[in-house]
Amino acid sequence: MVQPSAVFKSLGMIKNVNELLTSTGEATLKGRGSYISLDFGKEIGGLISMNLYPSSNASALSLTFSESPVYVSPLTSDDSSFPSSNASYDGVEPVSAPLPHGLWTQPAFRLRGGFRYFTILSASDDEVTISNITCTISFSPHIANMRDYAGYFSAEDPVSEDSNFLTKIWYSGAYTVQTNIVPLNTGREVPFVSSPGWENNATLGVAGPIIVDGAKRDSCLARKVLTSLQIAYDNLILKPPPGDMGIAVPTAFVSTNDLKPVRNALSTMFVAINPVTGALPESGPPLSQLGSDTYHAWTLIGTHNYYMFTGDIDWLQTIWANYTKAVQFLENKVTSSGLMNVTGLRDWARLGGGGINAEGNALLYKVLIGSADLANYVNDTSLASAWTTNATGIKEKYNEVFWVDSLGMYRDNDTTTLCPQDANSFAVLFNLTLNDTQANSISAGLEKNWNDLGPVAPELPDTISPFISGFELQAHFISGNDARAMDLLRREWGYMLYTNLSVHSTLLEGFTANGSLEQVAYFCI
Repeated sequence: MVQPSAVFKSLGMIKNVNELLTSTGEATLKGRGSYISLDFGKEIGGLISMNLYPSSNASALSLTFSESPVYVSPLTSDDSSFPSSNASYDGVEPVSAPLPHGLWTQPAFRLRGGFRYFTILSASDDEVTISNITCTISFSPHIANMRDYAGYFSAEDPVSEDSNFLTKIWYSGAYTVQTNIVPLNTGREVPFVSSPGWENNATLGVAGPIIVDGAKRDSCLARKVLTSLQIAYDNLILKPPPGDMGIAVPTAFVSTNDLKPVRNALSTMFVAINPVTGALPESGPPLSQLGSDTYHAWTLIGTHNYYMFTGDIDWLQTIWANYTKAVQFLENKVTSSGLMNVTGLRDWARLGGGGINAEGNALLYKVLIGSADLANYVNDTSLASAWTTNATGIKEKYNEVFWVDSLGMYRDNDTTTLCPQDANSFAVLFNLTLNDTQANSISAGLEKNWNDLGPVAPELPDTISPFISGFELQAHFISGNDARAMDLLRREWGYMLYTNLSVHSTLLEGFTANGSLEQVAYFCI
């Protein structure tokens, strides 16, 4: 349970507003339109409680929530159900007359998964006295002390103005994963409730607690499961997360060693497999979207990550039949070219991902390498041998079709000269490169996409994606370009940590090349 730490702003007839920062003080709002915006000091999520003392049966309030100070408003919350063009889909939470005398707590379905700023508006002319405002944290419900990390990190940064920059980044990453672990029945309702409004009481999977794509957005299983440095600032729908499996599983392992929520998310995806085709959903319930070859691959990569960090052989054996069927689903898309034809187009937001595509085939290669490894653990040596052979073929064709000597990078497909951030980062990270010269060339080429805030993804113009940049960061380290990696870390993660547009943490899922919080609307939401 946490209390607000500061008054962000207030307007109208208000008495003793600063008393709301204590557990015993009281403040009074009078007059329609008077409001108080409170700052909890960090990203939180859960149910608000407060004591109310209305002066009459006509006294009424309305509540709004925001992650960014940019979107603090007494008239609407930042969107979490659906991204409307004017960011007003969610609207307000009405606390209608007659108000109770004493303790009021948000209804469970009104849970707000991620916010920092909380605004109380007087919705009548009659005054209301308020005291003891708290938020009962809903995420990581099975952890008694969220500060009790299994891992530990401390390092001084000799270059940054803030010598604790690296330590702050590490713990910001750990905290983000913690905020993305939620109770089973707190998913965003789909279909979305009508505007204005939101409901967070949908079932997210087969068991809880469960890891999702973001504390506020994507309260359903999704995609990217994270390195210890990449997080998501989300504002759409909770869902269990395949794509995030490439980043969040290692983060959880090194920081909290809390991998039960990962297993629950993966189990949810395998239960939902198409029994005929072997296709895995792009996301878990309640969204349950279909049609993504790349997210399908990320679920399989996340499975390998989970097993390598836990050695959970009993679980692996329970999902093995579905796992092998899911690998075959991807292999069935390999054409006479020796490469996969990507037909499930939903993805992390990037453009141009279909066909004989470098990103999709890099993921297939990673799947096959990891699958061969898992096959050895379940003593399926014939599959291990077959998948290793197939991976070797993919690597050979990958370099033959996508590598362009004159560019010193891999191109997106065989009809373009665009060299994407994702596929080139994956190629180094997954060992698709043939030698150190290639890896160094890619590292240098990726740097050419940078501005002062980080890499602008060629495959998604005007956008900086911390998700994909997390892989690029690793690629620079793996290629031996540590100074370049640290430069990227200080630019992009430094911006997220220190900008006053956000919550002074690393929760941004994406931002524009000029640093604004607008993110390109895309079809994979």
